[in-house]
Amino acid sequence: MSNVDKRNILDDEVFTYQESKDQKVFIFWHGKQVKILKGKPAQKFLAQIAGLEHKEAQLVMAKVTGNFKRGNERQNK
Repeated sequence: MSNVDKRNILDDEVFTYQESKDQKVFIFWHGKQVKILKGKPAQKFLAQIAGLEHKEAQLVMAKVTGNFKRGNERQNK
């Protein structure tokens, strides 16, 4: 996990999610809605996140929203 989150951003609760009655999942980043999942993707997300610890759940939400890696990070040589 240390190679994934070098700046420890996922230690804070930057991502949250909320499940609605009609089986939709709303994912929020710093309180702003950034993604809506419905149907099979929502079920898959809920199955993935069930039982995960806080930081691992944050990583799953980051990957689902696409806010995980942007491709412009510099690699240390």
